[in-house]
Amino acid sequence: MHYQLRIIAGQFRGRKLKVLLDPKVRPMPDRVRAALFSILGDAIPERCFFDVFAGSGSVGLEALSRGAKRVVFVEKDARFAAALQAHIRQLQIGDQTQVLQADAYRWADKGAIPDEPVNVFVGPPYIEFDQHFDAIRWLITTLQQKLAPGSVLTIQSDRHFPMDLLPGAGEWDLRTYGRTQLAIWLKPLPPDAHAAT
Repeated sequence: MHYQLRIIAGQFRGRKLKVLLDPKVRPMPDRVRAALFSILGDAIPERCFFDVFAGSGSVGLEALSRGAKRVVFVEKDARFAAALQAHIRQLQIGDQTQVLQADAYRWADKGAIPDEPVNVFVGPPYIEFDQHFDAIRWLITTLQQKLAPGSVLTIQSDRHFPMDLLPGAGEWDLRTYGRTQLAIWLKPLPPDAHAAT
């Protein structure tokens, strides 16, 4: 079965894409996606964007539509990776995107991340938080260490997940939208960078 994914704003505003319906994958509702990109605002244009546990790719495609320099989709499931490739061909954005059919944890450990500010969105199936929380925590900690100062890391979870269990709990901006919870973390600039501005 399939459903229609709509891009909300930007270059591809209003475009609809056919997406696989899978009970394990929870596409971000339109209003939550709109809220996320309203929060990120000026941090989107001209930056690379990583959509991890990409699934339908709705978040990464929205980022590209809104001016992201390049989007990398990390998705282990071959069906979703193939569907993403089809969307990329349909939108003719192959030169601005990359689909990595890879395990998100392995990517976090070994994948190349630019040494410049980027946006990383991590939206695992909610069951991952229950069954593999230690792995999720490790992934988040690893990204926090590897990302360049000024980068933004966003985690999507069910609203019942206790975000105070995340590394650096007090540093996250928490937002709740119905059943969906977003935790947004900005990697601080080093003290000498503040002194130079």
